Amino acid sequence: MHSFSRNLRQRATVTLIGLALFAFASLVFSGMTGSVSIPLSDIPAAVNELLHGQSTTLASTLVELRVSRATTAFVTGASLSLAGVMMQALLRNPLADPYVLGISGGASVGALAALLFMCAAWVVDASAFAGAVIVSMMLYMLARRDLRGGTAAEGGTSTLLLTGAILLSACMALVTLMLSIAPESRLRSMVFWMIGDLSGAPLRWLPWIVLAGALAFALRNARAMNVMALHAEAAATLGIRVGFLRKGLFFISGLLTASAVTNAGSIGFVGLIVPHACRFAVGPDHRVLIPAAVLAGGTFLLLADTLARTIIAPQQLPVGVVTALIGAPVFLYQLHRLRK
Repeated sequence: MHSFSRNLRQRATVTLIGLALFAFASLVFSGMTGSVSIPLSDIPAAVNELLHGQSTTLASTLVELRVSRATTAFVTGASLSLAGVMMQALLRNPLADPYVLGISGGASVGALAALLFMCAAWVVDASAFAGAVIVSMMLYMLARRDLRGGTAAEGGTSTLLLTGAILLSACMALVTLMLSIAPESRLRSMVFWMIGDLSGAPLRWLPWIVLAGALAFALRNARAMNVMALHAEAAATLGIRVGFLRKGLFFISGLLTASAVTNAGSIGFVGLIVPHACRFAVGPDHRVLIPAAVLAGGTFLLLADTLARTIIAPQQLPVGVVTALIGAPVFLYQLHRLRK
């Protein structure tokens, strides 16, 4: 038994190291790839210039722009993937995703309202975040009984899901209204935001701070998430603070979703297919699943964004289109595997 446990730990360690190395290789590949390619041999000199606060060559300028966008893509994908893991643990459903409770709908209403009135970029971001927070608070007030541990501990998430679906429908109705009355000069930017686009996303520290805090919370409560996933009815008798854990999962996953949507718009499938794929690869233990999903989600969106800006270069596609084209068949395959 001890040997079996040690083998599992070794396998988990090797998997996480492999994912970390693949993420770094993807970052280098993203810096090299674009409408103007940069040879691998020029990357160290370009990075050295940037570290010394200089940008005198074309290579260093392109690397600076691409790495900034690549890191934004990574933190957005990692946030969505971690939110997906936490939402799946909260709802005890491996096919739940960060958008299932309508938080992204609130962000969409806020962002599109700001775009409709031609507000500054920071106002669009603030409006998107505020919209997500408002919907989260409304959802909590309307379904707080499900998050306290009583009915929720027994698997009763119907009120939470139904309330989220209704709020999402209301938000989508407002989005449709704004799109229908928007002038053509603003419609393109609104549609791109709805699809999910990283072309104008600046490098910010706040999403990294949110991701770091959420990751710390998730890893600290990974054992409790394992117990709640396997023995939801008896979790409280086993010493798990079910109400505290469910509220934490709800608010932290909502904050991650709000941060990601504010950063890059509504990008689908990342929080749905990546955690499920990691569960196939490393198993359901959240102590391994959480860091694996963070690394895999960030790398997936990084590579999808690299493909989006190179496949028809110099034109760029919204990254949400690429994730949808990849995610739909992958999700159908995962669903088929799950049924088997």
